[in-house]
Amino acid sequence: MSQSISSSKIKSVLTPNPSISKNSEQNSSLGDFIQETLALTQRLFIQLQRRPSTLIAGIIQPFMWLVLFGALFSKAPSGLFGTDLSYAKFLAPGVIVFTAFSGALNAGLPVMFDREFGFLNRLLVAPLSSRYSIVAASTVYIIALSFIQTAVIIFASAILGAGLPGLAGLSAIALIVFLIVLGVTALSLGLAFALPGHIELIAVIFVTNLPLLFASTALAPLSFMADWLQVIASLNPLTYAIEPIRYIYGHGDWAINSIVMDTPWFGFSFGTVILVLLAFDALILLAIQPLLRRRFA
Repeated sequence: MSQSISSSKIKSVLTPNPSISKNSEQNSSLGDFIQETLALTQRLFIQLQRRPSTLIAGIIQPFMWLVLFGALFSKAPSGLFGTDLSYAKFLAPGVIVFTAFSGALNAGLPVMFDREFGFLNRLLVAPLSSRYSIVAASTVYIIALSFIQTAVIIFASAILGAGLPGLAGLSAIALIVFLIVLGVTALSLGLAFALPGHIELIAVIFVTNLPLLFASTALAPLSFMADWLQVIASLNPLTYAIEPIRYIYGHGDWAINSIVMDTPWFGFSFGTVILVLLAFDALILLAIQPLLRRRFA
């Protein structure tokens, strides 16, 4: 009797628990994915450190926009833009969002160059726990750069007279920048895998960059636009990122239910705008999933 009990105890100790084994495998896979993502992200930052001109240009250009456009409309009558905001406060949100958008739209270029130089093929045949770490690393890298640029623009615009939002406002701005950058970065990475070369990707960037800027409320309010352009601007994701940031700059008492933008159809509250940006991100992420699965198969 004692011998049988001892053997059963020994067997229970030596036989691994299936649930524990499964959890440990999942934790190991997640740890490997994070490690691979961080390593690939570090590679991108090393490239940036060796060639910092991209970051420098990404900071100088929006600063020039703030100075030049601010000087261009410095003598504009109060209330000309349909609001009591100064043009510095009016322009700062547009520059913040458009700078983040431009950087995110270029996110696919490093991946495209890795494709053309053969480095991406080496990554695809490497024993990675998940090839999605390649995409995740590019996303983390672009989001980090966007936050650096956003911080510089916010403080530069504060010096130029736009003021500085409170801590809650800065947190809300960071959330909005994160959401718009996430969706546009995913779109750019999808194009990097779908298009044949970097010439085609650069062409898409040039064709879409400025039209999306002028078809948004970055430089002028909806009331300034022709009726047909108001409809297009009301469908532009950039408008849904610019308007809540602009409301934060103009209203220190903003809340989640504050109406931050009026479209030709109806008004959108701050919370509704966040939901629109979340839906935009979800749509882009779902759209590129089949393409990434084919490329990573």
